[in-house]
Amino acid sequence: MSSMTYHSVDQLPDTLTVFPLPGVVLFPHWHLPLNIFEPRYLNMVDDAMAGNRLIGMIQSVGGDRLKPDLIGVGCAGRITSYSETDDGRYLITLAGIARFRVLEELAVMTPYRQVRPNWAPYANDLRPDSLIGLPSREDLVDALRKYVSSHDMKADWDAVKVAPIDALVQALAAGSPFSVMEKQALLEAPTLKDRADMLITILTMDSAGPDDGTLQ
Repeated sequence: MSSMTYHSVDQLPDTLTVFPLPGVVLFPHWHLPLNIFEPRYLNMVDDAMAGNRLIGMIQSVGGDRLKPDLIGVGCAGRITSYSETDDGRYLITLAGIARFRVLEELAVMTPYRQVRPNWAPYANDLRPDSLIGLPSREDLVDALRKYVSSHDMKADWDAVKVAPIDALVQALAAGSPFSVMEKQALLEAPTLKDRADMLITILTMDSAGPDDGTLQ
């Protein structure tokens, strides 16, 4: 079942398992590979595979180490790829379906957390992204080059050159080492155009700070 199978938010569940991870975001119409090894999240994947295969990715910030505070908006994805390693880990891929706002966290007996989601504000996530008004590739690549140079990082420029502009926006927004709040702002951007514009702004503003690494 892909995101296009869901034609209305009424088809989405009233309760949702969530996987809190700071610095990790899933976008609608994008894919997120995950390496699952904690027992409670192995249990989460087992239950998801036995059910609707949906898991809500959501960032956390502050709070208790074992139960950090959830940021209010996440994105649900469906498990589209699953394998188990010899040492008992699960390697899964989530396909982004739709964002949700947390109405409340539920009191549950499962070792993983569950929420009551509000899908309505993000009903348009079930439709294909519009490419109208996206910034030019030149503007995006120029901002990326300055960011990479200022942070002494590396990028696969051959891949950047041939990637469709919408895929490039999603890949950079998801894979760049931005702060939790910067990634949250990108997630909550109303449209792909808004996300692309915000991405260029963040790349430009962050081009003055020290960092080391490689774009994922």
